[in-house]
Amino acid sequence: MVYNGRTGRSVRQILKDIRGGSVPDETDVLALLNATGRDTWDVASAADIIREEKAGDDITWVRNQNINVTNICINSCGFCGFCRKPGDPDTYFFDDETLRRKVREAEARRVTEICTVSGLHPDFNADSYLSLIRLIRDEAPEIHIHASNPMEVYYAAKQSGIPTEEMLTRMKEAGLGSMCGTAAEILVDDIRKKICPGKISTGEWIRIIKEAHNLGIQTTATIMYGSIERPEDIVAHLKIIRDIQEETGGFTEFVPLSYIHGHTPLFRQGLSRAGATGRNDILITAVARLYLDNFTNIQTSWVKYGTKVAQLCLISGANDIGGTVYEESISKSAGGKDTEFLDPVEMERMSEDLGRRLVRRNTLYQKLD
Repeated sequence: MVYNGRTGRSVRQILKDIRGGSVPDETDVLALLNATGRDTWDVASAADIIREEKAGDDITWVRNQNINVTNICINSCGFCGFCRKPGDPDTYFFDDETLRRKVREAEARRVTEICTVSGLHPDFNADSYLSLIRLIRDEAPEIHIHASNPMEVYYAAKQSGIPTEEMLTRMKEAGLGSMCGTAAEILVDDIRKKICPGKISTGEWIRIIKEAHNLGIQTTATIMYGSIERPEDIVAHLKIIRDIQEETGGFTEFVPLSYIHGHTPLFRQGLSRAGATGRNDILITAVARLYLDNFTNIQTSWVKYGTKVAQLCLISGANDIGGTVYEESISKSAGGKDTEFLDPVEMERMSEDLGRRLVRRNTLYQKLD
């Protein structure tokens, strides 16, 4: 049994209080994240009960397609195997003709969401991002555009000398439906300086997310864990996410993203762990469900976990399995396997095996089936 060093409260005691209606404080959350042995399954089981109460028994999914426009990027994040520099032999940059073809392919696949996140190309500015959104909107006006993240918004605004709030307003007017809550990694600046020194600070990420929410642009919320952060850093990150949701209500879901290490500079230089363990993946999903009581939707990422661990997370607090994706370059470049497409037939098999119903949704969690 794991005990919390400051309070002496066992995992069992903390879970009993949660079942009684209390929200764990940060000290309790740390104890839950550190659970081992059978306590791990107790945390997962408690989270699954809360999941049933908050989100029901349906397992949701979205028919979506990723478009990663370019791998050319000014940053050099230590956890990234995707980024390339101008002149590297394996760079790519989709022109408008290629982008239109990919959007038409998405339409033919009956996707309801196109998601775009790319490298920070040195020539990109506000017009680059706005033109991309308009191209997708014009080619497929019925498809929801889930695009960019706070880092890209900051970069585009800086490149064009405008405030980030104005950039977000222009993106919404161009057809942006919702924004990715990525580029969060770990919202602790000491960690960010080591794993992604070129990215915006924690404070900037929070400010831009709040600006988006205040403009009516909903976003996801994410965490990337398993590199160099401590459990205390994960707790600090979760508290920031919970506090923002309490203030704005603008997050559609929380998505834990397990660090894929194999081809990344951090790991190759011996500076990080070899990613998270399966226990870590289950616990962070479960603890997110127990602590983020103002979230309805917790997603398990089959891209990061593989389908087997993702299925276990669906009985550890998660209610959503993500999307079909169709194309995926970022996790694949970091060393991920089988990251590009998950057939809804396989989703159905996973759901039936759990005794649950698979239900298609749109980006904003309106059920379509």
